[in-house]
Amino acid sequence: QQILLDRNMRRVAALAALCLPAAAAWLAPARRPRALAARRSIAAPEDDVATAEPASTKLPKKLKRVARSARPTVAVIGRPNVGKSTLVNRFCDAGRGGAIAVDEVGVTRDRVYQRAEWCGRVFDVVDTGGLLFEDDESSAFLEEIREQASIALREACACVVVVDGRAGMIRTDEDIADFLRSWPADDLATVLAVNKCESAEREPEMVADFWPLGLGEPVACSAIHGHGVAEVLDACLPALDKAIARRKSDIAALDAQELAPRIDVALLGRSNVGKSSLMNRFLGPGPARAIVSDVAGTTRDAVDAELDVDGTVFRFVDTAGVRRKARVQDGTETRMVGRALRAAKLADCVLLVVDATRDLTDQDAMLAQRVADDGRACVVLANKWDIYEGKDEASTRDVEKRIKETLSSVSWAEVVFTSAETGQRCLKVYDAVRRAVESHRQRIATATLNDVVRDAMMWQPPPATAAGKNAGKIYFVSQTATRPPTVVCMCNDP
Repeated sequence: QQILLDRNMRRVAALAALCLPAAAAWLAPARRPRALAARRSIAAPEDDVATAEPASTKLPKKLKRVARSARPTVAVIGRPNVGKSTLVNRFCDAGRGGAIAVDEVGVTRDRVYQRAEWCGRVFDVVDTGGLLFEDDESSAFLEEIREQASIALREACACVVVVDGRAGMIRTDEDIADFLRSWPADDLATVLAVNKCESAEREPEMVADFWPLGLGEPVACSAIHGHGVAEVLDACLPALDKAIARRKSDIAALDAQELAPRIDVALLGRSNVGKSSLMNRFLGPGPARAIVSDVAGTTRDAVDAELDVDGTVFRFVDTAGVRRKARVQDGTETRMVGRALRAAKLADCVLLVVDATRDLTDQDAMLAQRVADDGRACVVLANKWDIYEGKDEASTRDVEKRIKETLSSVSWAEVVFTSAETGQRCLKVYDAVRRAVESHRQRIATATLNDVVRDAMMWQPPPATAAGKNAGKIYFVSQTATRPPTVVCMCNDP
């Protein structure tokens, strides 16, 4: 009896520790300062209705983008389908894990960064979409691609212009050369790489065709075979050395920042649910990191960006929309889906984005099951909450209940109602990710686990088997791993 009494007292103490913060949060609005109330009204408008937030939710005090321009950057530009992505993968020795490289026009749209090292110099290489300066109704996202390429050039200390040696010089190559000559930055070094020069006999003829561009000495190379890639990187070394000497203090600060706590966050969901818009909203004011449009499948490759949130670096990865397997036809979309699922598997926390204005589908449930099978921490974002009709407290609870019932494999995940258009509750996502990651990395004492299992066995003993054997018994429980938390039970008849 004394043992049971002590155990019950521990339960009461644990229950009080859990209930007191909730009671304090319930009483807090009556004595909340006006400044804090005003800040909360900005984050969540008064006419909106949402579920009660956890008591420990707090808004971030300092948000700052991690500038990529601190580290030397080499931008790779050129017209469509000249082998830019293949050359970038060769620079970074990325292989299949780099940018998507297929024989198709318009695959790359956003800026894709990768880390490279050559002759002791560490720098970033950014892949861009194919540049076209004559807008055509049949070609989409031309203006957005040009804007992304301009941002890459502003960050870069050297620019590699890729041309097609087989096709020879065309009008688009001349337009790109005129565009670079009118570029305001005088310290931008330019290297002309003549790609697809696999034939040693025709190489002098291919290279000579591009001298009229006036971008310096053409360098023959083959991104597929690796021929001439070293010469292209050697031509970038003078600009890299100047940038490293000029940004020495910034590079040291950036290296020190890489030692700060980091959380990798992947945005996963179906097409056209607002993943790219949410990523741009999370990063705050500044140039758009990802191209946003109403066209499904706008994002092709995994696009990442880093944000410093109160001393913790959040690395957001925007992924392509994942459709049903039966609807995926071409090889490009297969690679897009593979990159999205791989980014989710490598992330610390997955933001599973759903459309709050539409009914959830089996594809949403499949993605939730994939997150659970990979053992990732998860937060469900119900996006487009600003245009949901008939919002009230009861309907909000119903929506959350339907989400948890449909996404039963991640029913333990926190649901945050957000709006990428207005920024509603986007500031609360950072703290929700922190809580999910802390739970994902939590380790529970062995004594506590055994107490809980022993009490559960006493409260509800396992039934006997149909064969008349004794009921199952759990002798010992221990947590053997985290990320995800893994518990091993030792029993008599598993």
